[in-house]
Amino acid sequence: MESPAFAAEVTGPGNGGPQALRAVAAVTGLSLWRSKLLLNSTPATVLEDSSLGTALAVTRRLTDAGVPAVVRCTVCARTVPREGTPLDPGPCASRYWPTAHCEANSLTTCDCSFCRTYGPLCLTP
Repeated sequence: MESPAFAAEVTGPGNGGPQALRAVAAVTGLSLWRSKLLLNSTPATVLEDSSLGTALAVTRRLTDAGVPAVVRCTVCARTVPREGTPLDPGPCASRYWPTAHCEANSLTTCDCSFCRTYGPLCLTP
């Protein structure tokens, strides 16, 4: 069973000035000029198909520089809180794994057929 990926998205141009441009350039690898174009065309995805930890680190760096950014699950499009606290156990749109198997979810137990048959997968505490 494969875990969902996460994306870091810039939601607004922010007011960080040169710090914001440098943060976007560092995260994306773009030049300062292209980083400015990206900030002017928000909302924009700056990181795709990443782990939850990496996406949270990227958004933390961007928000510390004055750029509003969020982490979204690429499957269910739910937004992960900035602190990295788990999501409410709401419905996940995945056809491939139960909601409890999403690493951003707050569920700690699962009663899916896979876990009943083969034992529980590592769920986030």
